[in-house]
Amino acid sequence: MRLLVVEDEAKVASFIKRGFEEESYAVDVAVDGEEAVSMVDVYDYDMILLDIMLPKLDGLSVLAHIRQTKKSIPVILLTAKDMVNDKVKGLDMGADDYVTKPFSFEELLARVRALLRRGRSDESLKLVVDDLELDPVSRKVTRGGQDISLTTKEYSLLEYFMRNPGRILTRTMISEHVWSIKFDTFTNVIDVYINYLRNKIDKDHPKKLLHTVRGVGYMLKD
Repeated sequence: MRLLVVEDEAKVASFIKRGFEEESYAVDVAVDGEEAVSMVDVYDYDMILLDIMLPKLDGLSVLAHIRQTKKSIPVILLTAKDMVNDKVKGLDMGADDYVTKPFSFEELLARVRALLRRGRSDESLKLVVDDLELDPVSRKVTRGGQDISLTTKEYSLLEYFMRNPGRILTRTMISEHVWSIKFDTFTNVIDVYINYLRNKIDKDHPKKLLHTVRGVGYMLKD
């Protein structure tokens, strides 16, 4: 999952970014409304955490742009206690939820998870490719019924592959979705983690699921 945090308070943005990265999310940060609009127009996000009070362009204007251009992205507003009117207006404009500052990270994480699985049962959330299964709710990964232990980054990488089965994912796509826009794509970090993941999900199985598409990228398929 890739999140965009739109927050001009550096400490708050850092707090949110660090927490979600520890939960296997890739996180980008925009510090003003204009930067947020530019990033939304260029990159694909699974969710946006949007502060209302922003420099250059306020959060509700950013929300309006999101709903005009990428209507399906879930948006959670980050609001101050006394901004009742803005909360109501934001929800009327298409925000999916709001969290009032100050908030605990546990509350924000719970709201994000609830929103991402809205309208779906826990069973339907499970990702399955052949006999490889990933449960985003419990974060459990198995192949052939056997548990697979993954690091945070390995889990993020596998989840991205399993949400895109049969699709060639380039190194740039992987870096942007699993790492962040600031990741150096000229390093071999992606290849290293692909090998880590391949050793854990394919090594002891005759049927290989993670394939290299030479000169293009990687693909997970049965």
